[in-house]
Amino acid sequence: MTKLQTLMTGIAFGESPRWHEDRLWFSDWGAREVIAVDLEGNSEVMVRVDFPSFPLCIDFLPDGRLLIVAGRDGLLLRREPDGSLVTHADLNSLSRNPWNDIVVDGRGNAYVNNAGFDFPGGEFAPGILAVITPDGSARQVADGVAFPNGMAVTPDNSTLIVAESYASKLTAFDIAADGGLSNQRVWAGLDGGAPDGICLDAEGAVWYGDVPNKRCVRVREGGQILHTIELDRGCFACTLGGVDNRTLFMVGQEWIGTESMHGGARTGQVLTAQAPAPRAGWP
Repeated sequence: MTKLQTLMTGIAFGESPRWHEDRLWFSDWGAREVIAVDLEGNSEVMVRVDFPSFPLCIDFLPDGRLLIVAGRDGLLLRREPDGSLVTHADLNSLSRNPWNDIVVDGRGNAYVNNAGFDFPGGEFAPGILAVITPDGSARQVADGVAFPNGMAVTPDNSTLIVAESYASKLTAFDIAADGGLSNQRVWAGLDGGAPDGICLDAEGAVWYGDVPNKRCVRVREGGQILHTIELDRGCFACTLGGVDNRTLFMVGQEWIGTESMHGGARTGQVLTAQAPAPRAGWP
């Protein structure tokens, strides 16, 4: 691993990084914006939204159109080529609790997860996972997940991995041809870790951001820790990209509780380091 570099600062609440068209895209929940930044640190606001921005996670369809989870409204939005936002899927019939992270696999299926309770502030209950197929239909495909967070799909579209933030583990599912999930199992126990956003590399390892432990960790299936990057603030998510897909991008900010999600000091940063293996799978 190389020394940490700072790519961007002054972010209100960064989340959901994705490498797309030679730039890092991420959502700033505090500013209600989707931002793209290049490797020189030049940034551009790509989307501004006028709805409550928690959560505001993003990913891309195979044709390049941006999907945005309007978590409080129960909607999955799609950005059209003219810049307009339209409804890709309405998820309210599946749950009225906040929707959270998203990953789109290589077949165009979008997986979105739901906290399962009114976070922040509500009494904990297990969450669910839903799939939105390319025809726009949505259905629940898993339940009993302890605060589902970041998700990734293996390069062969056969396995979905989801971070269970409240259970200190990464959980895997087999993906069926119709997008359904089965064979729920522990992919890696994390022994006190609190996994948030995740990504996969070409050696089959997962990187995960960890907010309370202020670190980004690389782990293999079974739970062996391969690398740990210590930060001075909570790491909310990570992704691989860059020229050779070996740049690890980490988004983080100071965490003082849920009140830090809304306004306040702009402590958010995008940090980078060179990773031992390139990006693989989705996102």
